[in-house]
Amino acid sequence: MKLAAIAVFFCSGAVHLRAQVSPGPLSQAHHALDSPLKCASCHVFGAGTPKLRCLNCHLEIRQLAETKRGYHGRVVNRAKGDTDCARCHTEHYGPNLRIVRWPTSKDDFDHRETGFPLVGRHTGLACEKCHNARSVVPESRKKIQVKDLSKTFEGLSTTCIGCHEDRHAGQLGVDCQKCHNETRWKPVATFDHAATRYPLTGRHATVACEKCHRPLAGDAKVIQYTKLSFAECTGCHQDPHHGAFAARCESCHNLNGWKEVRMTASSFDHSRAKFPLEGKHDGLQCQKCHKDANFKTAIAHEKCMDCHRDPHKGQFAHRADGGECGVCHTVKGWRPATFTVADHKATAYPLTGKHVGVACAKCHLPAELDTNYHPRFQACLDCHKDPHGGQFAQPPLENRCEECHTVESFRPSTYTLTRHQSSPFALNGAHAGAACQDCHRDAAAGAGRDRQFRFATFRCEECHRDPHRGEFPATLKASLGSRGDICEQCHTLRSWRDLKPFDHAAAGFALIGAHRTLACVDCHRPQIEEPALRRVAFLGSPEKCAGCHLDIHAGQFQNGAFGADCATCHNSTRWAANVFDHNRTSFSLSGAHERTPCQLCHNQRRQIDGRMVVLYRGTPRECAACHKK
Repeated sequence: MKLAAIAVFFCSGAVHLRAQVSPGPLSQAHHALDSPLKCASCHVFGAGTPKLRCLNCHLEIRQLAETKRGYHGRVVNRAKGDTDCARCHTEHYGPNLRIVRWPTSKDDFDHRETGFPLVGRHTGLACEKCHNARSVVPESRKKIQVKDLSKTFEGLSTTCIGCHEDRHAGQLGVDCQKCHNETRWKPVATFDHAATRYPLTGRHATVACEKCHRPLAGDAKVIQYTKLSFAECTGCHQDPHHGAFAARCESCHNLNGWKEVRMTASSFDHSRAKFPLEGKHDGLQCQKCHKDANFKTAIAHEKCMDCHRDPHKGQFAHRADGGECGVCHTVKGWRPATFTVADHKATAYPLTGKHVGVACAKCHLPAELDTNYHPRFQACLDCHKDPHGGQFAQPPLENRCEECHTVESFRPSTYTLTRHQSSPFALNGAHAGAACQDCHRDAAAGAGRDRQFRFATFRCEECHRDPHRGEFPATLKASLGSRGDICEQCHTLRSWRDLKPFDHAAAGFALIGAHRTLACVDCHRPQIEEPALRRVAFLGSPEKCAGCHLDIHAGQFQNGAFGADCATCHNSTRWAANVFDHNRTSFSLSGAHERTPCQLCHNQRRQIDGRMVVLYRGTPRECAACHKK
């Protein structure tokens, strides 16, 4: 009966009991245990000191702690039991609380504490690259209590294939570090082919891996490393003799090179034949000339073209020798040809100047089998690309390069200052001393020319950057026409700083008094500190005193009858307040006061904003304040 009464009490008054017993609602992860009847699922009662039962449910964490693996195996203090879990995990703070409290931030976490230090390419990887649902090993999936495996850091394997795909499809086992390391996948620096059943010797030692280890049949992504046939050469190499010889390859050849043929006393001596093998012919494979296994078949060899195809496609057939190759080539090598610069002088285009040192392939294009040995040469552009992009195609030059250049050198040009004076833009003033490239600058990428020589207009802004950033109205530019230039209204060609007289009154601000002696930059100041004064503002410059001059009165006259207008007391001729009418104030000067210097009454100073300022407002008016006796 007592047990029944207690049960009824807990069921009917669960809400009130929770408010008295539980310190607060559980998190979303433990929501199923959020009941006064389930407190014993996590807490041990009657033990004297508070104890928890965390690891009764979180068996995967218990296993890590007991085997001292992973992060929990290193940080959990087993002597304190499950109570140690509360150092990093909190509860009873509501369903929206994240119950994991990390001792450090995610970015500052030392991964060495997990037993898996991040080195090599692992360094700097985002956590979710490895800690995701896809990487959790199958045997850990059922043990992990977190339903969303993308939100847990448990369940990963420390082996390479735990995260990475086995690129070898099980051929070489699971110990990837036998050949690879964490710094890079390639090259395989630690692999020793000498430890395999087929050590690499001779020319095989320099062969790239993929020459022998090719993709598996049916799976182009997997390279075959096992079950290769290497008992005989034909396991990898084709028989170049097409079965003409029954003996094994190594009876004539070795691993040092295919052409190192083992010659015996009974070997054939080709020098005894009608065609001794000399130069490049010596060492050729037999089948290059002997197309079949019958080496007694007569082979024509009187002319090169009996065996070789004419690579020049009959371009020299009109010669008396019919284009015989031996005139320009030898059996020692197709290149270099024996045709020299001296021989070229006998052609329709003798080589002079820079052309003497030019490689044949530069003019005789295209290279190799389709080379043209009778190219056009009447004009420079027959061979050379126009570096000026057609800027001189029109009269009077009409792309005649020789008007400005010679075959001795493309640079310097023969175009002189005198010739420039007859151009549409004669060089005057400072322009006469400017280097060519200062105006004829490199063209932008893809413009089709090296430099710009043709200009739409000759206005200053075509070459010079506007230091005034467009302050002067565009209507003024338009009124000047194609030859006019707004810059010339103030500047001359002699020097940028050589200014023409400027009527400042026309700008709406006449310079009078002390303003007449000021330099322009004293008022038209750059927006930022710079020695060249290229960002000087002219339009919008302040016209009131406070726009240029510091308020030495620290704002005492900002409000009141006089306001912030300095002209009330001062003028442009001198700073002394000789126009101030003291009678407009509430303290009229009369009698002896009229001749009293200002500083005798206004003698109080105060430090405002880091400077000492004479106080005018608040000056005492009682006689006793100034007159001691």
